[in-house]
Amino acid sequence: MSADVEREGWELRSGEGVGPLKFGMSPAEVADALLVSGPLARVGGPYEQEDFPDGVQAFYDAGKLACVALDAVTGPQVFLAGFPLAGSDPVQGRQFLLDHAAEHGNSILYTPDESLSLTDLRLLLRSQRVGKARLTRPLFVKEEWLESQYFRDHLPLEDVSG
Repeated sequence: MSADVEREGWELRSGEGVGPLKFGMSPAEVADALLVSGPLARVGGPYEQEDFPDGVQAFYDAGKLACVALDAVTGPQVFLAGFPLAGSDPVQGRQFLLDHAAEHGNSILYTPDESLSLTDLRLLLRSQRVGKARLTRPLFVKEEWLESQYFRDHLPLEDVSG
């Protein structure tokens, strides 16, 4: 299974955000940046979560954007050195990140669910079940959340259907 569907392309801005979204934005600023009047849904939990059209989820800490998660199939595509971070085979994604880290000196962090993070790029690559397959689902996370074992290891995105 592949996620080669036509999708919007976003740029990774290491440490700052992704696409039109910047860490520290308010929920209203996130909606404005996504050119929508508001989220499709708000989810309670240990942090504020808003689900937006086109496979974008925003997570907030004290009312400020702290994490952006992109759906493996419907979310915007972000490339790192030519590799598609959303919708790829998780084994290939993991190997790509390891190779990228070795070549560029990135710091690597593993999470209990076997996800891999390039902490200096604020990138956490999780997998998402899509039908019977699993595909990569990128998360772009502010530094404090990657440094926090609680946030890093409990971001609520495992096993989300596409």
